[in-house]
Amino acid sequence: MNHNTPLSPRPLQHLDDCRQRVLSAAQLKAHGVNSAALTEQCGPDGPWQQILPGVYLLHPGPPTADERLHAVLLYAGRPQTRTPVAVPTQTTPDEPHPPQAAPQAPYANAMITGLAALALHRFVSAPPLLSLDRIDVMVPRTRRLRSTGFARLVRSHGMPTPQRISGVPVAPVPRALADAVAQLSHAGEVRRLLTEAVRSGHCEPAAVVRELNQARLLTRPHVIDAVDSLLAEGRAIAEDRMYEMVREYGLPDPLWNVDLRLPGGPHLGGVDAYWPDQAVAVELDTSPSSRLRSSRGGPNAPRHGLRPELQEESDGLEWSEYARKREHLERLGITVVHITPRKLRESLEQQATVVRTALMASVDREPAAYVMVLPR
Repeated sequence: MNHNTPLSPRPLQHLDDCRQRVLSAAQLKAHGVNSAALTEQCGPDGPWQQILPGVYLLHPGPPTADERLHAVLLYAGRPQTRTPVAVPTQTTPDEPHPPQAAPQAPYANAMITGLAALALHRFVSAPPLLSLDRIDVMVPRTRRLRSTGFARLVRSHGMPTPQRISGVPVAPVPRALADAVAQLSHAGEVRRLLTEAVRSGHCEPAAVVRELNQARLLTRPHVIDAVDSLLAEGRAIAEDRMYEMVREYGLPDPLWNVDLRLPGGPHLGGVDAYWPDQAVAVELDTSPSSRLRSSRGGPNAPRHGLRPELQEESDGLEWSEYARKREHLERLGITVVHITPRKLRESLEQQATVVRTALMASVDREPAAYVMVLPR
């Protein structure tokens, strides 16, 4: 006997009412189920079954979608032998119920990703959980496990912060999308997932493109085509929100999508909205499109993703170009308001206030230089 051997093993009936019907071997051992009892319970006529290595289902029949999720997480994580499980406790009518420890999911750094994560994020275009042959589970690269059964391991150098959905640790949408796209070869499926991510407000195109690039998925033609659709969708949604901002908050109508040029001089650049009487311009930052073009290297370049250090350099050059353009316009007396799609989605009224303030401040500024306004 050692310190891990239960002193007085309880009968197995106490597990019949356990809310969590998927347990690891370590958890069962903590509840007094030794190897012999476990073998007997999982025998041909037993009520339990092993559904993954070291993971057991405490009832016959197929597991539910929720049970499959927890089984995959138990297999991929590192369950603690003394993790509390919700087991009913006998009390007399006069006795107060003993305090219960908060349940702790023994999943270590494991989290659900890929199509299963998108289903948990309520993607309409993701298949139902029960229809998935495999559930992707993300683990640190150092974990010594193999994919098996319906558990497919996705190893990661850097683990993102998971989101909790019904108690299940789930990868953020951009990362889950990248892991899902890595397993898909049908262009239509990829396009539907990426489009829904932006159209339904789950995330911005920039975050999706960043994850796809880091996963080196921009080498695949069907992914590139889907990303082109994603960026067009993201910009169209952002422009619609700008139109809504002007309409809903009573801003004067601007000139939309125009180029600015000095008379007889150089091209100053394009802006998304311009109020010529107040010399105020709004620029919508949809920079993922230029980041994607940089990663492709132009129409005749090989299709490949940028290494992280090259992506940082590209982002820096892109920002420098924007800063030079803004500085040039402001030297001419034109106020430039920089708006991102995320700001339009999360704080539309605040962005309208920023634009209105810039328009009102124009009366206190020196007159701006005359510029030509041309359709873009």
